[in-house]
Amino acid sequence: MTLRHFLSFSDLTGAEVRQIIQRAIELKQETRNGVHHDHILRNRMLGMIFEKSSTRTRVSFEVGMQQLGGHALFLSPRDTQLGRGEPIEDTARVLSRMVDCVMIRTYEHEKIERFARYATVPVINGLTDREHPAQLLADLQTYTEQRGDIRGKRVAWIGDGNNMCNSYIHAARQLGFTLAAACPEGYDPDPEIGAAAGAALELVRDPRQAARDADLVVTDVWASMGQEDEKSARRQAFTGFFVDAALMRLARPDALFMHCLPAHREEEVSTEVLEGPQSVIWEEAENRLHAQKALVEFLLLHP
Repeated sequence: MTLRHFLSFSDLTGAEVRQIIQRAIELKQETRNGVHHDHILRNRMLGMIFEKSSTRTRVSFEVGMQQLGGHALFLSPRDTQLGRGEPIEDTARVLSRMVDCVMIRTYEHEKIERFARYATVPVINGLTDREHPAQLLADLQTYTEQRGDIRGKRVAWIGDGNNMCNSYIHAARQLGFTLAAACPEGYDPDPEIGAAAGAALELVRDPRQAARDADLVVTDVWASMGQEDEKSARRQAFTGFFVDAALMRLARPDALFMHCLPAHREEEVSTEVLEGPQSVIWEEAENRLHAQKALVEFLLLHP
């Protein structure tokens, strides 16, 4: 088998993304119908390194491995030598001899790239400052379930050009949709990722321009974990980048709303939208579980 990592959404082709999404939908439906999948990854072990805490990432990977018959090992900075200064390269080589796959949730993207260079098992990005590709799989699964293929659609990103926005840009290029990203000046997505997207990315300053005729509207918190000291400046910069019912009315009548959670109600999104009929945030959150099961199966069993 060829060793594959999932550090960036661009590590998969568009065809592979669609394959994983369809498999995730299948696993979800069968699970709800009482079909057990505990033979698929029996006795396989996922090592989970968390330098950034999480609810959805930990629970979805841990439960997902159990449902597939495998096991997940939670490792915080206190539980590994990484927190005591062991070189990343050494940890990668040691863990590769003990587990079948590693998921890392950390800050610097360069750290996960260094780990993957020395790992001999698949490495999954559970979130870095640059990308959040596992969440994107769940978002795309949710859209596909609700509306079909996203090819040719218009997605409006409202807010910070952060890791989620960067992964959406990759997905737009690979899957053939347009991402209209409305970001305040100084908070644009990664310029290298944006340049590679070409016409798939439309970068604007006006949230209303991005939302007009959108099939999907997505936002995220204004200050992510690790940016707490910037909260006041960000709140001022993001004034007007608020997803409310008025903004949603500019989108298509059947447009969906997504948020990767946790959400700050009445800051980046109104409670009315978050709890409204266009919101699919709970399906989106659940789909972390199923999309990641399909991803781990793909990385471990795909020839």
